[in-house]
Amino acid sequence: MVHAFADFIAGLVGGSGGLIVGYPLDIIKTRLQTQSVGAKHYNGIIDCAVKIVKNESVFGFFKGMGFPLATVALQSSILFGSYGNTLRKLSSWRNEAANQPPRNIDIFIAGGVAGSVQLVLLCPIELVKVRLQMQTHGRGNKMVGQGTPTYRGPVHCITTILKTEGIRGCYRGLLPIFCRDCPSYAAYFVIYEVMCKQLTFKGQDRPSVWALLLSGGSAGALSWVLVNPMDVIKNRYQADGVRHKKYLNLWHCCTETYRTGGVRVFFTGATINCLRGFPVSAVALSVYSLIMRMFGA
Repeated sequence: MVHAFADFIAGLVGGSGGLIVGYPLDIIKTRLQTQSVGAKHYNGIIDCAVKIVKNESVFGFFKGMGFPLATVALQSSILFGSYGNTLRKLSSWRNEAANQPPRNIDIFIAGGVAGSVQLVLLCPIELVKVRLQMQTHGRGNKMVGQGTPTYRGPVHCITTILKTEGIRGCYRGLLPIFCRDCPSYAAYFVIYEVMCKQLTFKGQDRPSVWALLLSGGSAGALSWVLVNPMDVIKNRYQADGVRHKKYLNLWHCCTETYRTGGVRVFFTGATINCLRGFPVSAVALSVYSLIMRMFGA
């Protein structure tokens, strides 16, 4: 029973730390992925970072972070709590001892289940985050892009979406997020657990902190490579509507993205996703594992 709650607490702390570490790179990734191929405003990661600082100050790297930070604790708690409890349930169904290492197939299934369960909360969070990140206005609402900001903040953003698009609008992009996160987290946890085992040397009963950091970082970077195309579609589809609607539906978003940018556009932001994924996951997974140790798990 203690372990069941420990997963949620450890996920809460680890997820919050990971968000803060990787948020500036997440801003850059979103800007790069959602810009039009024929009218690029940014010419790469460095150019994007420089323009954000120049036009929006350093605070531009933290646009839209308030809402995710306020809710990521719950989202991460659901993710890690679902993962840990599903993994233990699968092991109990096989009548395996509690101290026996879980099978990779069980880790894969538990990761996929966890990635799916957290979508109920994650989808609205991602939608608000993307909409706010796409506003290129500086502090004090000085114009950097066009006109005045559509949204004055997270609360105004979510209330505006509810008013103009209804509750269904809050789950715009749910399918691409599902297609991104279900396989992503399945791979994510398998890579992490396998690397932790490989980096646990003779004489050690558990991996060191450095092994946890390296395993977590590698899991985050590699899992993002697998799902980057769906992340591009997700961001474009959710960003649509900040000023006007460009896509009729999800399929139209996919076909238009391919028509205007070819296959290459689906890998926009892959580099920064990996760069961001490493520190975010290194912090999130290592903190999660260390807290679970404190609970005797």
